[in-house]
Amino acid sequence: MLVSRTNGRFHLLALVALLFLGGGAQAAQPLTSLPLEAQGDNHWLLPAGEHLGQFRIDQPLTLRCAPGAVLDAGGQGNALTIAAAQVTVEGCNIRNWGRDLTAMNSAIFVERSGRGAILRDNHLEGAGFGIWLDGTADASVLGNRIEGDPSVRSQDRGNGIHLYAVTGARVVGNHVQQTRDGIYIDTSNGNRLEGNVLEDLRYGVHYMFANDNSVIGNVTRRTRTGYALMQSRKLTVVGNRSEHDQNYGMLMNYITYSTIRDNFVSEVQSGDTGGDSMISGGEGKALFIYNSLFNTIENNHFEKSALGIHLTAGSEDNRIAGNAFVGNQQQVKYVATRTQEWSQDGRGNYWSDYLGWDRNDDGLGDVPYEPNDNVDRLLWMYPQVRLLMNSPSIELLRWVQRAFPVIRSPGVQDSHPLMALPTQNLLKQEPQS
Repeated sequence: MLVSRTNGRFHLLALVALLFLGGGAQAAQPLTSLPLEAQGDNHWLLPAGEHLGQFRIDQPLTLRCAPGAVLDAGGQGNALTIAAAQVTVEGCNIRNWGRDLTAMNSAIFVERSGRGAILRDNHLEGAGFGIWLDGTADASVLGNRIEGDPSVRSQDRGNGIHLYAVTGARVVGNHVQQTRDGIYIDTSNGNRLEGNVLEDLRYGVHYMFANDNSVIGNVTRRTRTGYALMQSRKLTVVGNRSEHDQNYGMLMNYITYSTIRDNFVSEVQSGDTGGDSMISGGEGKALFIYNSLFNTIENNHFEKSALGIHLTAGSEDNRIAGNAFVGNQQQVKYVATRTQEWSQDGRGNYWSDYLGWDRNDDGLGDVPYEPNDNVDRLLWMYPQVRLLMNSPSIELLRWVQRAFPVIRSPGVQDSHPLMALPTQNLLKQEPQS
């Protein structure tokens, strides 16, 4: 009987350990347990070699890793947890941390108390989150290289850089590839993303419930959505590039009072969603505007995609002018009940398929550009009619509509189309590597 009770207590303790310690996860060791070399006041060097375990920084300091130094977390937990303010970590190779996304396993996890953290020129390789900033302020994430594990489904990988309830962060010059999302910003205000290169991901940049943020000069390549901007307001999205992305170059879902300017989106192709239910459709849209209002969208270049711009679900009162739509298979898809004017102050957009003329040589077309007609609307409402796309009956319908424009469906009208490309400055920019 005594043995039975003892075994029962043992199994109970084991169960508690599994619940609270994550089935074998080890407690983080203090950073001082590493063989650090002093480099001055609160400056420490981690020498070359492989250093196993998970480590915690709980006092202000600068940690620099020597060439050949590797932090290996043994496949568990966070490799490095920052719990003190004014901590700098630079030049470190970190790998093999945990992959429990529910536990937010990260290469570098910055707690709320880690205000002013600087993470610079680190190389992170693993399937969990790369860098997680958790409710902290004024962090700088600079020049890091973060690589996920392509053998793991993208939905099961962590994000490269994850901001939750963060303010005043600078995320600049990082290179992220093969993670889930490149940079994910959740409920975080007043942050700046600049000059990052984001490749082979689900979303390159992903905003959720984040306001007053700047997205400047970033590049996405071969993602399943370049820039997913959702449920946010007062975003400044300027000078970014989307190259060879699938599904969407830029997606605006309930975005308000934001500026989308000087962006270059090229060759967005139809593709699959990789089994991810968050992305619906795969039509290759350079710009998708859904339920978004009071935004300024100007001087952007959208080219060589399956669909130039799709606007739907009550997206109204947006200022759309000075953009270029070049060589898209379909320039515009507009699903709504009101006609929208896409010109401002006598200046519209450039359309590569515009067939009008400019008799007074003022740089503006003399007749409005109207990309869609009743036949287009019929095709959107009844996709099966596409089987008759090039048939004499469809051509007859279009001729009748042009000859007798008595009934016109709501659509887009650009009353002052531009005759010359307004985005030459964007074409001359060299893509970042």
